[in-house]
Amino acid sequence: MQTTDTATGSRSERGRQAFTEVMTFDPPPGPAAPDSLLDYVFAEVWTRPVLSRRDRRFVTLACVADSDAEQLLIDHVYAALNSGDLSIVEMRETVLHFAVYAGWPKASRFNIVVDQQWDRIHRERGLPVPAPEPLLPLVTPSDPEERLVRGTQSFKDVNCMPFAPDRNNPYQGAGILNFVFGEMWLRPGLSMKARRLITVACVGFQDAPLPILSHVYAALKSRDVSFEEMDELALQFGAYCGLPKGTYLSQVIREQKGRVVHEWRVEAEQEQS
Repeated sequence: MQTTDTATGSRSERGRQAFTEVMTFDPPPGPAAPDSLLDYVFAEVWTRPVLSRRDRRFVTLACVADSDAEQLLIDHVYAALNSGDLSIVEMRETVLHFAVYAGWPKASRFNIVVDQQWDRIHRERGLPVPAPEPLLPLVTPSDPEERLVRGTQSFKDVNCMPFAPDRNNPYQGAGILNFVFGEMWLRPGLSMKARRLITVACVGFQDAPLPILSHVYAALKSRDVSFEEMDELALQFGAYCGLPKGTYLSQVIREQKGRVVHEWRVEAEQEQS
């Protein structure tokens, strides 16, 4: 029993240390910081290799922004910015990407929290809040036809598909091709890997079967997210969105790994023939 207590105490200590490093403030005392949070989420999940702490931020931010736990969102936005893991530009691009895949109303709340925590960090440091960064330059042409052409190609590239939706449908043409893939996925404020992590988390908690399949597949097929990184994404996601959704996402990941491996094998055989 003494050995078990010692091991448990050690894990709790590691959890408290990891919490402080990740969140940039000390964990609350007693029942306010349950053992499951410190001993598992922080001692075991946040400290795992393969995915960096910065990568885990993108998954976690998407999950807590979707939740109705206001303080959790505040704490994770604060921690991501205060630690320097995400710049304010990256955070604001994360909000925009989240808006597309999780909905504009929750993104509005997310955006307000970002502004509040950015102001808080500077007040705590006794520094003036810098002027907002200028809007990142649009990388797509302003001509409507050219934007649709660019969006169509971007849709194919991002989704690893040889086809794109019909542009004559307003949802598909004006929304998906013109904005989502004609602008947002091409914006320079976030890396492609970061956008993949945010997107997979969003489609995971949205319970949208086809987007889960397509975005897990594309993240793996493109090699933007490795097989090992995708497994870690599912674990991080499960810690913040719950075991049932995490389990389903893990199932989809296993299936899409098999699909991608098969396609790579076929492509290699075709290149050799």
